[in-house]
Amino acid sequence: MTRLHLMIFLLISLPWLSTAEIKKLKISADSRPMILFERFGFTHMGRATISVSSVAVSSTVAPPEPSQLGFFLLSEESLIQVLLELQQNGAFCVLDSKYINLLFTFRDLSPPPASSFNRSYPITFPDEYSLFFANCAPQSKVSMDVRTELYNLDRKGRTKDYLSAGLTLLPALYFLFSLIYFGFTAVWTQICCANRQSVHRIHLLMALLLIMKALNLLCAAEDKHFVKVTGTAHGWDVLFYIFQFIRVVLLFTVIILIGTGWSFLKPFLQEREKKVLMIVIPLQVLANIASVVIGETGPFIKDWVTWNQVFLIIDIICCCAIIFPIVWSIRSLRETSKTDGKAARNLAKLTLFRKFYIVVIGYLYFTRIVVFALRTISAYKYQWVANAAKEMASLAFYITMFYMFRPAEKNEYFALDDEDEEAAELALRSEEFEL
Repeated sequence: MTRLHLMIFLLISLPWLSTAEIKKLKISADSRPMILFERFGFTHMGRATISVSSVAVSSTVAPPEPSQLGFFLLSEESLIQVLLELQQNGAFCVLDSKYINLLFTFRDLSPPPASSFNRSYPITFPDEYSLFFANCAPQSKVSMDVRTELYNLDRKGRTKDYLSAGLTLLPALYFLFSLIYFGFTAVWTQICCANRQSVHRIHLLMALLLIMKALNLLCAAEDKHFVKVTGTAHGWDVLFYIFQFIRVVLLFTVIILIGTGWSFLKPFLQEREKKVLMIVIPLQVLANIASVVIGETGPFIKDWVTWNQVFLIIDIICCCAIIFPIVWSIRSLRETSKTDGKAARNLAKLTLFRKFYIVVIGYLYFTRIVVFALRTISAYKYQWVANAAKEMASLAFYITMFYMFRPAEKNEYFALDDEDEEAAELALRSEEFEL
């Protein structure tokens, strides 16, 4: 498979490509044979409006044929056929393929100095399509200003919906979950007030995490709502990225601090635990920068795939890093259980951190792998299902974590009767024998 074939397959197969907003792009001296602008799920009332202006084509050889440069739509079902055509004939121009929905070529442009084009195309067959620009002229570079407007009309043909067919439910979904987290915050505050003597500093951080999560979802709902109605976010995307950054940093920090036993088992962090925080937080800053680039630009920029790879690598590193403090606490408690006389208390703590380890692993696995699989296999009309599954998994994780480490005078993990000591010692001896 050539570089061009691999690039087409990689770009169109990325599950987070479905965008919607009205895009205004500037292409400068770009020699790429294929540029993906966005992917969108159309209904039977879908429309694609493309405006091109300030077009200039330069070549080191003979002037290219205008019909060798143009825009087209490609469905995922037709992707394999197009790749096969390119595989069989390396000189084949994708604009000549019968499997694409050709919009226009540069032959349709107004003559210089205007060099512009503006037309709206109805979508005949509802499906998810990717909007491409193809340059089949070798050794040529293209400069142009492009404005894309992809949307679906309602049944009456009056109201535009700039969200992809599978994402149009996201504003309501995010708003619903924001209300749930605001309610969660109120319940958590009530629990902390009712158990003031058992409240630790980590509980205050956990409350702040809930607030940031609720605000993040509220801004996401407003962001998607304005994109759905107007095609632009009206500044809500800025607030969304701010609260997302704070929320993600707080989430990883809380998991690390709980995993180390800070505020519960000890009032300080060891040097290696501080290093984990010093590594994870800067990485999260870089990951959020990559997230902004991915969300606010699009696959048309040259380094867009690279930014996706950076985000993925950083996310994997951070997910692995937050596991180490939990493992260290489990090992430390296991060693302490062999020498400390309070066997029941140590056994309870050991059990707690083992359960927490399983919960964190399950959360990371589901939100990274299962959600990715859902986005990949779901029909374009049901892309919102993956987002719903991710939010439900996150809510389940938050509820479990907050319940396990709730402030309570008689918490089953931290307040045990002396009568349990003998049974606990037997359990620890049995565990040592098994190990």
